[in-house]
Amino acid sequence: MEENQKSRLTPVFWIALAIVSALVLYGVFFSENFESVTGVMQGFITNNFSWYYVSLTTIFIAFCLIFVFTPMGQIRLGKPTEKPEFKTVSWFAMLFSAGMGIGLVFWGAAEPISHYFTPPTAEPGTDTAMKEALRRSFFHWGFHAWAVYAVVGLALAFAQFRRNEPGLISSTLRPILGKHVDGPIGTAIDVLAVFATIAGVATSLGLGVMQINGGLSYLFGIPNNIYVQIIIIAVITVLFMYSAWTGLSKGIQYLSNANMILAGLLMIFTLVLGPTVLILNMWTDTFGGMVSNFINMSYDVAPLNQDKNDWLGAWTIYYWGWWMAWSPFVGIFIARVSRGRTIREFVLAVMVGPAVVSFLWFSIFGVTAIESDRANGGFADLATEAVLFEMFNNMPLGFIVSLVAVLLIGTFFITSADSATFVLGMQTTNGSLTPSNRVKMIWGIAQVMIAVVLLMGGGLTALQASSIISAFPFSLILILMMVATYKDIAKEQRSLNLLIEPDYKGTEYEKLMEDHEAKLRRENNEG
Repeated sequence: MEENQKSRLTPVFWIALAIVSALVLYGVFFSENFESVTGVMQGFITNNFSWYYVSLTTIFIAFCLIFVFTPMGQIRLGKPTEKPEFKTVSWFAMLFSAGMGIGLVFWGAAEPISHYFTPPTAEPGTDTAMKEALRRSFFHWGFHAWAVYAVVGLALAFAQFRRNEPGLISSTLRPILGKHVDGPIGTAIDVLAVFATIAGVATSLGLGVMQINGGLSYLFGIPNNIYVQIIIIAVITVLFMYSAWTGLSKGIQYLSNANMILAGLLMIFTLVLGPTVLILNMWTDTFGGMVSNFINMSYDVAPLNQDKNDWLGAWTIYYWGWWMAWSPFVGIFIARVSRGRTIREFVLAVMVGPAVVSFLWFSIFGVTAIESDRANGGFADLATEAVLFEMFNNMPLGFIVSLVAVLLIGTFFITSADSATFVLGMQTTNGSLTPSNRVKMIWGIAQVMIAVVLLMGGGLTALQASSIISAFPFSLILILMMVATYKDIAKEQRSLNLLIEPDYKGTEYEKLMEDHEAKLRRENNEG
């Protein structure tokens, strides 16, 4: 009965749906003006707030490390003796698929080779440019990205599974906003989270459609245009709607596992048949280069170098905006599948594990693509979505592997859209862990419509602009989430008398936590 009450539609649903509908109509009927306005807004943010974006994402990393190296990290996201809902392999697969997915396949070969031809500082086409290309790719897809997700995921998981709050962004701010999260302020926060989620996911879906179309065009000569892309979206929409209908424990989990298998096969194939030794050497050298330059890269905004400043705006600032726009979606989803994990386990798994896999991914595909261009040429003038398929074309069994890549992009598309419908359903039904299929279907249609509008309104440029724009207002919520989460977890730590690292282990620690829970229940009953 309580869950049915929670699953009812809230004002957040109607307000967010009205905003999204208005945006879709604006984009359809005034596409040129839509492209112009988003371009101006993106330029304003990039030119005036680059310092803010790079500083904030670095603060996210420092915030996460607090819970790795302090006693607060051993508090469980759930009841004291609660076990994780999903097996570790499936858990990792789901958070990785939701957090990167399509973007990793789209940019895996394309980003390093783009930096190789147009690096921010090195001479284009040189060995130095190759190292810088990989170092920047690692940086963009590494610890900063996953720290953003960890901040949102931790705040939601702790509030929901430890404090029994609804799974809403606004609920995480109760420690500093109090009862105001239940009124208009909370509604506004959740509407903003829904909008950021749709913009971030639509960007990823747009990239996926562009690359599927690019692959089909490269392999079969199918036209690469908006009309074909709309057909692709329509077909995949039917598939992910079916997956969403089957629920979290079936559709998303099975597809996430399939994604990891296909991605693993592509990685192994490319590593074995590509320049294997060079890939491993470049992975080692470039990772070391990124670590040694990490602080400098984290705060680099090139204030006296306009060319580099423009490059950072087109790449680094775009990525920081994309990760923040994606963070409500990914954060809510990974919180939902992380019940029963300790805070330390959660932070380390979310922030480090997928980042290391991403480094290996970019090493394999980036080095192979660059070496393929050095041997055969032809990459400089390719469309971004065609780079991966040109690379496979220069390898044995290239046609078959390209088909596997198209299939992987499709399954990532389905997983991302499926996960997003679940998350949007949660956000608009008062945090229900089982949003109705009707609500999920509505949001499924809404997000693909936004993706179509962005593709019509400028393709890749419009997709990038939407991420940077939607992230800006939501970044203020992220700051409040950090403050509220630290305040809440520190209070929990003090109540457990864990100011120093205790010697409690295993059943001793669980007994301590059970006693604490019993004490809280008695106090609540007496109150």
